[in-house]
Amino acid sequence: MKFNYGKIFLLGFGFFGVSVIWSVYNAFVPIFLANKFGLAPALIGFFMTLDNIAALLIQPTVGAWSDRLRTPLGRRLPFILVGAPIGAAVFGLIPLAAILPLFVACTTTLLLSMALWRTPVVALMPDITPSQYRSQANGIINFMGGIGAIIAFLVGGSLYKINPAYPFWMGSGLVLIAMTLVLLFIREPQRPTEETEAPPSLFASLRQAIQDKDKSALRLFFAIFFWFVGYNAIEAFFTLYAVNHLGLAEGDGAALLGHLSLFFVLFALFAGFWGGKWGRRNLITLGILLLGSLVLALYLIPPAALAAPLIKLPVLGTVRLVSLFLMGAGIAWALININSLPMVVDMVEDARIGTYTGLYYLFSTLAAIAGPNINGWVIQLSGNDYNTVMLVAPIFMALALVMLLGVRRGEASPA
Repeated sequence: MKFNYGKIFLLGFGFFGVSVIWSVYNAFVPIFLANKFGLAPALIGFFMTLDNIAALLIQPTVGAWSDRLRTPLGRRLPFILVGAPIGAAVFGLIPLAAILPLFVACTTTLLLSMALWRTPVVALMPDITPSQYRSQANGIINFMGGIGAIIAFLVGGSLYKINPAYPFWMGSGLVLIAMTLVLLFIREPQRPTEETEAPPSLFASLRQAIQDKDKSALRLFFAIFFWFVGYNAIEAFFTLYAVNHLGLAEGDGAALLGHLSLFFVLFALFAGFWGGKWGRRNLITLGILLLGSLVLALYLIPPAALAAPLIKLPVLGTVRLVSLFLMGAGIAWALININSLPMVVDMVEDARIGTYTGLYYLFSTLAAIAGPNINGWVIQLSGNDYNTVMLVAPIFMALALVMLLGVRRGEASPA
């Protein structure tokens, strides 16, 4: 099996499609729920966590199922062939739904169909990539996902002003194009139709990780949970933090968070190559230390200083002191996020890649559900002091670091 940059970029279109769908969904579905159907904020918040709940229930199981599946198309591609067209079709119907039950039916079908093919499309990366190149490949795939998000926000935002349905139709079209490219040009490695022993199921694999004398896999999964809780603390509450602590407008808060996302995308490729060269655990450790330190500095620096404008740039808009810390946080998050999935899949043999990809999503999705709730309670118990978000995140980063220091496996295998 040889490393092919062209194939990885083509596979990246699958992640590109996933990213476009979720970016448009997260940006505009809350607006429909509030303005079109008059839902209260609490109900909107619950509605917007349904994608994580669906992912928690479906994605890990689908990953394990794809390990055991044998078809002429392979193990992963059938899920893409079924899930992507259904998702694209119902996504285009969401803005046309005039009554709430129909809207819920469309969004529910979307959540189920997207959960069906996300894990298989991500598991395809290690399937077609030698171990020593998986960090680089994951950097390319996340770079493509970041491009999808940028297109969704910038182009989708402009299209929404013309017609609220247009961003959704754009997303449907891009997903169909992305799916077609993956199905036409990606071929899974040939595997025997009959194998002497079926790979363990999802829960059997988790039980093995718990019972294993070497706790590397289990420690890595807990580290993933902790650093995602820490990152979600920043992402989920940053706009409210900007408004209530820094005294900025809501739009300014969203733009600042865009600075973090942009630098994550810009450094996704570098993080992958550095992980392949200097070691994945080393890069993740550096990322945790950097992210924890930057966010702790935000907690300690006075809000007036953080909000002070420094310069105005064409793409970034107004760059404030807080922007510099967020740009650094985006780089740190790239070091962590790009190298974590390759560590997970290199814990096991190729026959269990889908299962371990599913376990990766199990722990990261649990964090996506738990994180906003944990941080919401911390803010509430502190008397609605949104600056506490910047104290919670470093604590969870420290817990992640403690877990990671005990990991002894997951580096690239020699060529």
